[in-house]
Amino acid sequence: MPTRPHQSSKEQTLRWAERRALVGARIRELRLQEGLSQESLALESGLSRNMIIGIEWGRKSVAYERLWDIADVLEVPVTELLLPAEASAKNTPYRGGRQRMGQ
Repeated sequence: MPTRPHQSSKEQTLRWAERRALVGARIRELRLQEGLSQESLALESGLSRNMIIGIEWGRKSVAYERLWDIADVLEVPVTELLLPAEASAKNTPYRGGRQRMGQ
C-alpha cells in the first residue's frame, strides 16, 4: 500500500482528489446553511482559515479526527460530511460570525 503521493497510481490520486472535492463541497454547503463564515468554522473547530479553505476546495486532506471537530461545529453527525452536496454552492461570500436565520 503506497504511503506517499509519488508512490500512488494516477488513478488512485484522481480518486483521492475527487473524494476530497466531494467532502469539501459538502462541508461548504453545511457551513453556509449554518450561516458560518470560514473564519468562524476555523475558530470553532480549531483549524486555520487557510485549512478550511483548502478542505472546501478539495486541495487539502484532513485527519479523520478533525472531521468530528468540523461536524460538531456544524451540528451534524460526521456521516453527513461524507454525503454528496445537495446543490451547487452560491458564490456569494459571507464575512461575519454566525448569520441569523432569515438574513
